[in-house]
Amino acid sequence: MTNPTSLALITARGGSKRIPRKNIRPFAGQPIIAYPIQAALSADVFTEVCVSTDDEEIARIAREYGAGVPFFRSAETSGDYATTDQVIAEVLTQYEKQLGRHFDRFCCIYPTAPMLEASQLAEAMALLDQHESVMSVVPFSYPPQRSFVLRADHLIRLHPEYTSTRSQDLETQYHDAGQFYACRTDAFFRGETTDVEDLYPFILSERAVQDIDTEEDWRIAEDKFRLLHPHGINARRGANP
Repeated sequence: MTNPTSLALITARGGSKRIPRKNIRPFAGQPIIAYPIQAALSADVFTEVCVSTDDEEIARIAREYGAGVPFFRSAETSGDYATTDQVIAEVLTQYEKQLGRHFDRFCCIYPTAPMLEASQLAEAMALLDQHESVMSVVPFSYPPQRSFVLRADHLIRLHPEYTSTRSQDLETQYHDAGQFYACRTDAFFRGETTDVEDLYPFILSERAVQDIDTEEDWRIAEDKFRLLHPHGINARRGANP
């Protein structure tokens, strides 16, 4: 049996609104997109590493760091309301139509995932031998069962039934870590989503992930990165400078 072909797909459109040019902004010494590209290349499990973008500058930087950009995104998948699943479907389809290439598996990686490690990607892809889809998740830092909502400017408990329940007795809940989704291609195209029934968790530590939507998020991410890599950027680059 031949080894399955695998695509690393890094999504990086140019139209970031809250942090302009976020996907190529310098982060701890190099464009932030360079880190997931390097992690994917170093994982040594992908047939190809590509960046999906609508932006010439992003494409140029992606190629400089070793990723391929075989084609650009369509207008439909470059807008503010395009979903990640739509981008994945377009890329896989265009590889088949334009290049005659089929990938048995893929891993969709976000460009603002500088703390992502090659070993994590390799482990996630190996899990596809037993599962159809793998999602990176992180536990909520505070039990969401204890959350409040605003109603007419007043705080209301969303789940009052858990008011007196001890934290240790509440079921641990997780949210999308915003790092990667690995999936078998045939499973994805059944519904054009990675959220298939056989969806397996890849649990990450909260200190190793950071959603980056604001300038404060960016500073926190850089602080976390430096804590994880106290010896500097060269130690993080590994085999792919």
